[in-house]
Amino acid sequence: MRFLSRLYVQVLIGIAAGVLLGALAPDWGAAMRPLGDGFIKLIKMLIAPIVFCTIVAGIGKMADMKGVGSIGLKALIYFEVVSTAALLIGLGVGLVVKPGSGIHASAASLDPQAVKTYVAESQSLHLVDFLLNVIPTTIAQAFVGGDILQILLVSVLFGLAMLKLGEVASPLLHLIDQLGAVLFGMVGLIVRLAPIGAFGAMAFTIGRYGVATLFSLAKLMAAVYLTCLLFVIIVLGIIAATCGFSLWKFIRYIKEEILLVLGTSSSESALPRMMSKLQYLGCDRSVVGLVIPTGYSFNLDGTSIYMTIAVAFVAQALDVELAWREYLMLLGVLMLTSKGAAAVTGGGFITLAATLASTSTLPIAGLTLLIGVDRFMSEARAITNLIGNGVATMVVARWEGALDMPRALRILDAGRDPEEAVASATAAELPVPEA
Repeated sequence: MRFLSRLYVQVLIGIAAGVLLGALAPDWGAAMRPLGDGFIKLIKMLIAPIVFCTIVAGIGKMADMKGVGSIGLKALIYFEVVSTAALLIGLGVGLVVKPGSGIHASAASLDPQAVKTYVAESQSLHLVDFLLNVIPTTIAQAFVGGDILQILLVSVLFGLAMLKLGEVASPLLHLIDQLGAVLFGMVGLIVRLAPIGAFGAMAFTIGRYGVATLFSLAKLMAAVYLTCLLFVIIVLGIIAATCGFSLWKFIRYIKEEILLVLGTSSSESALPRMMSKLQYLGCDRSVVGLVIPTGYSFNLDGTSIYMTIAVAFVAQALDVELAWREYLMLLGVLMLTSKGAAAVTGGGFITLAATLASTSTLPIAGLTLLIGVDRFMSEARAITNLIGNGVATMVVARWEGALDMPRALRILDAGRDPEEAVASATAAELPVPEA
């Protein structure tokens, strides 16, 4: 029965059970929501301290401060290029496939109150506000609020200060290193509940929104899922090949995290394990600590694809003819607003609301057409985001000369399970959380 002891098998069973319960007993399925929400909260409570420990320990062991700036600059350039490509690809698919054609909805008949919350939150998505919000009022606020960019700022400053102090800070650095190991051990315990979390999240989604909702906007969903799939296979595949590793083998290596995201619809649920696995694969700790958390705000490829397809869908569904100049204007605004709402719950809707409100090209009420199926498309977005940030970390690490390529290729070729990886790890290596 060793097969059933593997995490990805248990998560698959949880997902399948959740779908069945949600379809056969919708009320019971919807009532399972606390199981999914509880699991995600358990993971989220560890994200802030894990990011802090990883970044501080990584920076503290670097030779100089120039390395931090080099990693950050290369990561941001990569993020901007790839996320812009995702936006362009999504817009192209939306214009060619035309997922909203034939709906002929009337803006006057739509209820704007359904998206009132998203519109209210979108009003704060301005560049100045976004930049100021990166700075926490107090250091404690960054950890209490769980804002990844605030945690990133505090961690980098703390790490740079320790780097400047040198040997004086070595005892504290050792303590933070040990704390990080304990936190990853906690992740190993919590992740055993992943099948229950996946079951609860999937049962709620199917029970709350119903399978019938899928068919009403099947063309839109197919466009998003197919585009995300092609983006991963073609764009990320080419990037990975250029970097010297196989994307398929990398996906096989992180299959547990992908299934975890599939079950919970949250890429954050796999963040701690992704950081651990990338370090074990041979990426330097400082690169992992800087690129992964930053990518969760600046490199959301799946979300970028979804947003541009959604804009095209709303325009087509409302029979609004937009010129190329207007589409390009929307694209330009999305390039900015997508960074501001990336880490916010319902970020896709908030970003779209902010974009439509700022350009006045489409009525915001058109977003109500997306509410029913948005939840069903979150899996495609989250999985694409997860794979995209994993590839980004490998690429930046390779650029920085901070990737043990022979080790990475050896592990990817072997396709070892996490348990086997842990068993063969040396004392100097950070083990993958137990599955």
